[in-house]
Amino acid sequence: MARILLLYDSRGGLTARLADAVEAGIREAGGECLRRTVDEAVPSDLLACYGLVVGSPNWSGVTGRLKQWFDDSGDLWESGELAGLPAGAFTAGFSRSAGTEATLLQLLHLLLAHGMLVVGLPWSERMRRSGSYYGATAHGDVTPDDEAQARALGARVTEFARRLRASRP
Repeated sequence: MARILLLYDSRGGLTARLADAVEAGIREAGGECLRRTVDEAVPSDLLACYGLVVGSPNWSGVTGRLKQWFDDSGDLWESGELAGLPAGAFTAGFSRSAGTEATLLQLLHLLLAHGMLVVGLPWSERMRRSGSYYGATAHGDVTPDDEAQARALGARVTEFARRLRASRP
């Protein structure tokens, strides 16, 4: 079974609602979800997992608390222990034009800095209304389309984690 760390910060509740859908996707794909808010998580949680899905509210980029958490995981960056693990990202904000893609790109940068393999979402017709191929998003409120994309992201990271784990000796 692939254990996936679901790590997120949530201020207004939108990101936590997307996290619910990511967790459902992890479980639907047969994975085990280690769900942690940024206040609960410790960097060693990353070592207990085969993949990561990380989320942040869109506050003109990632929140300071989440950035600090990643800064505190610097030893794992230097050791390379997370290199090759699959990871995805999600964000939510109150405005469609408030920079959610910029927040996703900041999250992806943090993942890439750790050598993780970025898992995005393939283009779908649903993305004409909501979402991004960089990761799952919500704007203003979490819609059923947003939840579907977050579930798909959780499932995709879990599937990649399972495949990568099976291919290692």
